[in-house]
Amino acid sequence: MTYDLKLARLGVYEARAPRYTSYPTAVQFTADVGAGFTEAALAALPVDKPVSVYIHIPFCERLCWFCACRTQGTKTASPVAAYLDHVIAEIGLVAQHLPKGIMASRVHWGGGTPTILTPSQIERLTDALDQVIPRTKDAEFSVEIDPTLVSQAKVDALVAAGMNRASIGVQDFEQKVQTAIGREQSFETTKECVDMLRSANVRSLNMDILYGLPHQTETSVMDTINKVQALSPDRIALYGYAHVPWMAKRQQLIDETALPDGETRHDLFQAMAAKLETGGYEAIGIDHFAKPTDSMAIATTKGQLRRNFQGYTTDDMDTLIGLGASSISKYPTGFTQNQAKSSDYARNIKDKSLATYRGIETSHEDRLIARVIEMIMCDFAVDYPTLVAEFGDDLSCVSQAVPPLQKDFGDIIEFSETGFEIVQHKRSVARLVAKAFDQYIDDSARFSAVS
Repeated sequence: MTYDLKLARLGVYEARAPRYTSYPTAVQFTADVGAGFTEAALAALPVDKPVSVYIHIPFCERLCWFCACRTQGTKTASPVAAYLDHVIAEIGLVAQHLPKGIMASRVHWGGGTPTILTPSQIERLTDALDQVIPRTKDAEFSVEIDPTLVSQAKVDALVAAGMNRASIGVQDFEQKVQTAIGREQSFETTKECVDMLRSANVRSLNMDILYGLPHQTETSVMDTINKVQALSPDRIALYGYAHVPWMAKRQQLIDETALPDGETRHDLFQAMAAKLETGGYEAIGIDHFAKPTDSMAIATTKGQLRRNFQGYTTDDMDTLIGLGASSISKYPTGFTQNQAKSSDYARNIKDKSLATYRGIETSHEDRLIARVIEMIMCDFAVDYPTLVAEFGDDLSCVSQAVPPLQKDFGDIIEFSETGFEIVQHKRSVARLVAKAFDQYIDDSARFSAVS
């Protein structure tokens, strides 16, 4: 284990902070923002600007213990069929407020397990969305796929619907770790899924891996990395496991005594990252890796990497419309979230009302700080001239956070009149540096570990 005194002084091994997939973060959402805000935000969208669309499918046939997503288990088809009816009805409700002519340049299905849908349900959902928000000619359509719950027929249906990007959850291939987190998934099953996707000409494939899981060792995670590299995904997301049992009750099934401490977590990530980088993947932000030919690597090189509720992305749209239970939407003037429980969501839709139950209206200052945080998370640097060009001359809310930052991080951040850049331990400290600009931060709030 490598103990770094500088990281220890900064508190990296023990620190917790938001992941900053939005600013303000969802912790700040309130019931003061409801369906009326969503209706006005939809109606105000410019027809000449494409949007992104996210559809949440919250059902799983198995509930993995590590997962903190809004999901529910089902062994029967009827809850999924009823939920699909509600999502399609919600699309119709959105259409009532959406200007005619709006198109989608990005569509993402997440979960839960989108591949719990049957081929006919996949076709039905795609057709319903396309009738209201048709896709642009070069649109990206990505789907999260569970290799244990997919078939050739489902892959064929998704590809026929236009899917050109897919994301597969791996987490870890070590049997002991899989047993400890309630997720059994063999390398052979995963490879079979990858082969189906490649044979169907899906042009981009992402895999999610977790570090910080119970019983992980450097030897075991290196074995997982080797197997993942053998499958040659275009992108790899290397996430730190967020142990938040106060929020995700199923995580109480995980033995906390088997979890690595902050220093070990940091070492596991560094070892895995180094293996990926020497294996031909380029580092993207704090936890992604991509082949040099992948659009995310290209966007990073051009300074066009972005961050939203799906994490790192090449999506630069101002608007993301979230559909389904617990989905979060982003509008030029704020954020909204649908009812989190599928029963509450269904009740809203049956009442022919949009399912928004909380959100936040953002100010000019919020949007400026959001861009600062996005720069830190994507580029590890903030450029003042770019901010002035986008938001105007008044950067006072940014500059007032700089002196404390210089005091705490002055030996690893280079400051100048035109901005600043993190030059050491970039991935390790980015969330803490971003936190310094967060004007809503409450240190009593409970966030995931930084290391």
